[in-house]
Amino acid sequence: MTEQAWAYWLTEPGTGEIRPVRLAAPRSGEVLVRTVVSAISRGTEALVHAGRVPKDQHQAMRAPFQEGAFPAPVKYGYLNVGVVEAGPAELEGRLVFCLYPHQTRYVVPVTAVVPVPDGVPPRRAVLAGTMETAVNALWDAAPLVGDRVAVVGAGMVGSCVARLLAGFPGVEVTLVDTNPDRAQIATALGVEFADPATARAGRDLVVHTSATAQGLQRSLELLGPEGSVVELSWYGDVPVTVPLGAVFHSSRLSIRASQVGSIAPARRASRTHRDRLELALDLLRDPAYDALVSEGSSFWDLPDVMAAVADGSRSSLCHTINYDPKPEENRCTA
Repeated sequence: MTEQAWAYWLTEPGTGEIRPVRLAAPRSGEVLVRTVVSAISRGTEALVHAGRVPKDQHQAMRAPFQEGAFPAPVKYGYLNVGVVEAGPAELEGRLVFCLYPHQTRYVVPVTAVVPVPDGVPPRRAVLAGTMETAVNALWDAAPLVGDRVAVVGAGMVGSCVARLLAGFPGVEVTLVDTNPDRAQIATALGVEFADPATARAGRDLVVHTSATAQGLQRSLELLGPEGSVVELSWYGDVPVTVPLGAVFHSSRLSIRASQVGSIAPARRASRTHRDRLELALDLLRDPAYDALVSEGSSFWDLPDVMAAVADGSRSSLCHTINYDPKPEENRCTA
């Protein structure tokens, strides 16, 4: 017996389609998951959609369950929450998170899914992959009690970082963005908001997530002496000019990259990827993160939705995808 499912594929840069998938029944050690909601990782998936993954990064940027290869055709994505329909008894009927692309049903090893804690709704749980990035960034950044911190870029990652920082004793957090509408997000997250021009300088730490050269330049300008920028942005194939004149040397500033593919060195000896993902899901018990999540669109509209997200005409922070049934979908075939 096989299961029929449907998956979103990027068929060529700028164009996607929904394709049928045949799934074999799960074997021992595997689970069959029915997707409830997935989410578009705006920055990365926009670059993938546009075919802008640099050739030397094709392997490094592979998603855990990606099919195909960059630039296209490729099945890509990694923010998926679903219900286990078949597998070990202790998981059947459980809501789980998986780093899986946009697909109605899928079969993966049991070890690839992490149960969603009670009290975390599916639409919030899709932020787990984003929260992992934020956790890793703060392991890299190691903020101190009483630090003055700016987060430049109020997207999904920046907003998660800002909310986590707000829980550090005595830490002053400002979320910086060019979009004044993001002030409402900052309020919901319990942090200050500023546009780049009025943001206060003298920061001990700046976390940069805007993926723009202007944002990186402003991040450096906001630092106080011997301050650090932790760079979370991924620019794809876009060259970036960094202003290393002015006070960069005299103030002994630094720029450090943080990337979620590896556990931060500070915790690499004591935490696994699963530990980090479980922590991310546990942190999502906080209802403040609901402010980041949109009502979303239908899976069947994903080719148009992905194009709109990529070109900026849909500007919600975390654009979710709903998996309503398709009338002509036949679940079981011989």
